[in-house]
Amino acid sequence: MKRSQMITAIAVPLATAAFYLSQRPEATDTALPPAPGAPLVQVTMPDTLSAQAKLGKTAFEAACAACHGDKADGRSEMGPPLIHKIYEPSHHGDAAFFRAAALGVRAHHWPFGDMPPQSHLTRAEVQSIITYLRAVQRANGIH
Repeated sequence: MKRSQMITAIAVPLATAAFYLSQRPEATDTALPPAPGAPLVQVTMPDTLSAQAKLGKTAFEAACAACHGDKADGRSEMGPPLIHKIYEPSHHGDAAFFRAAALGVRAHHWPFGDMPPQSHLTRAEVQSIITYLRAVQRANGIH
């Protein structure tokens, strides 16, 4: 083996190892998973809500907050945050929320399991919940 080949054979694995080690987070950087039921995202609430959004907030707190969090911020091991880019109107339009309430949802974006139908909610209540969620989404830069 030529000297240049030997240097390459040693240098490449050392450089690879050095790069790998430089990319590893330090032990102090590793975050613990959130406690069960803890909020999953930080949510900024809007300064004001329309009358319909206020009705939606009340309905959301009664029917949805137990799983989706008090501010639709999700709950660890319980339900996803609805104030998230996945639920922006261009990806999950209002019709998706109506279907979710009426039929339930099979888990597809998150590892929380299936959502059961919320058949106790009227169409008007679901519309108010959507109005509320869209207002909170806009306050968090989700349009």
